[in-house]
Amino acid sequence: MTYNEKLLDKAKRHPEKQKNPDRPAGRKPDWIRVPAPQGKIYGETKDIVRKQKLNTVCEEAGCPNVGECWQHKHAAFMIMGEVCTRACAFCNVATGKPGALDPLEPLRIGVAVKQMGLKHVVVTAVDRDDLPDSGAEHFVKTVQGIRMKSPETTVEIFPGDFGGNQSDWDTVIGSRPDVFNHNIETVARLHPTIRPGARYFRSLRMLQRVKDVDPSIFTKSGLMVGLGETMEEISQMMDDMRAADIDFITIGQYLQPTPKHAPVMKWWSPEEFEELAKLAKRKGFLMISASPLTRSSHHAGDDFAKLKAAREAQLANRAAE
Repeated sequence: MTYNEKLLDKAKRHPEKQKNPDRPAGRKPDWIRVPAPQGKIYGETKDIVRKQKLNTVCEEAGCPNVGECWQHKHAAFMIMGEVCTRACAFCNVATGKPGALDPLEPLRIGVAVKQMGLKHVVVTAVDRDDLPDSGAEHFVKTVQGIRMKSPETTVEIFPGDFGGNQSDWDTVIGSRPDVFNHNIETVARLHPTIRPGARYFRSLRMLQRVKDVDPSIFTKSGLMVGLGETMEEISQMMDDMRAADIDFITIGQYLQPTPKHAPVMKWWSPEEFEELAKLAKRKGFLMISASPLTRSSHHAGDDFAKLKAAREAQLANRAAE
């Protein structure tokens, strides 16, 4: 693909952003660089994804960790198509009018999970505001498909907010995933420009609803830094997340997908991420992952094991008091 063809492809993926001026991100710091994807197992993982005709957020969102994760046969599946009905200023997933749902996709996800031998799987999705239930039932069928084909695999779902419909939230919660993950992404002040289709407190309410319905389900949410937030705003966001009883917080550096996306306002250093992790620990999160390359699905399986151990230790300490 030529340079001009690549530009045209990006314009097709993000038509709503083409009116934006170019805002180049500039040179990335050394700590944000990763090697190019390669390796035998990486290729095998890619072949399974292609054979089952599946989408992954690893590819669609341009995750910097795709090489590492796929080399370990870890993949975050993205259901309900590859076109999103929303146009978040940070996201690299294509925006437009999605096609019809594929009724066989949940079963193919289950087959892929079995073939890859996954102990823990992450399933995310595009937003489907065009559907009456925003895709809630399709999420449930996907969880069922995984458990039918690979019953020992723990399931982490990573849905959108279903337009704020509590009935749809309850439908998905009823599938009893092991982890309910939903990123709030950025501080309240920046939501109108960075995440215009969502609402800060709506996301918090949904995560709190998970705990109201089934306290045994782990809840998880993520924050990007580098969009212009302040430390005071991050601290307040952490307080809001803890008030919603969120167990696990992930914090990573925002990376600008194209010059038309929201610009990087700051590159947070590894030392600053250590300070963010210390702050989150003081707030009382059960689990914290904070580094420049942290992403919600990165090391999700290992993190789930640590999350379970942390809860068990917490319950043991309470029993001993």
